Amino acid sequence: MIPQTSTAAKPFVRIAPTGFDEDGFLCESATWTRNLAEELAHEAGVEELTAKHWEVIEYVRERYFSIGALPVMRLVCRAAGLDPNHAHKLFPSCKSLWRIAGLPNPGEEAKSYMN
Repeated sequence: MIPQTSTAAKPFVRIAPTGFDEDGFLCESATWTRNLAEELAHEAGVEELTAKHWEVIEYVRERYFSIGALPVMRLVCRAAGLDPNHAHKLFPSCKSLWRIAGLPNPGEEAKSYMN
């Protein structure tokens, strides 16, 4: 017997029209690319992603996917050999770093610490 398929239209719901949520975080981390990171960096006011930027981005992504949570910025700075005060010269905020790294919305509590 052939299964019956419905001909009624099913509602189409998109998470976000551009692949980002209402707070600007990427909905699907798997769609992140280095080119997208460069575009997001420009939007955040970072003209060029240098080797040090990429080191931080890759470390944050690796830690997030390893532990499933926001890594502590003090430890990110230590791993990248950055003075914590210099980190803000690379990225305007933790939120911008998180967005550029293509990571999902970390939740309201975490976002409150990201400015």
